[in-house]
Amino acid sequence: MDTEKAIEIVESLGVIEVKYKGSPVWIEIINEQSNTAKVKDINTSKEFSVDITDLEKS
Repeated sequence: MDTEKAIEIVESLGVIEVKYKGSPVWIEIINEQSNTAKVKDINTSKEFSVDITDLEKS
């Protein structure tokens, strides 16, 4: 995924399914300078930072 698409998903009024390594995640914060996103694993509630290019829209 690219940064613009990630921002579009965060700003969306709807729920858009996003996955990181096959697991569903919620995008919390996007850091455009480092091209990373803070995400929350929907199944475990664990929060971590990932490279935006590793996120996939389902």
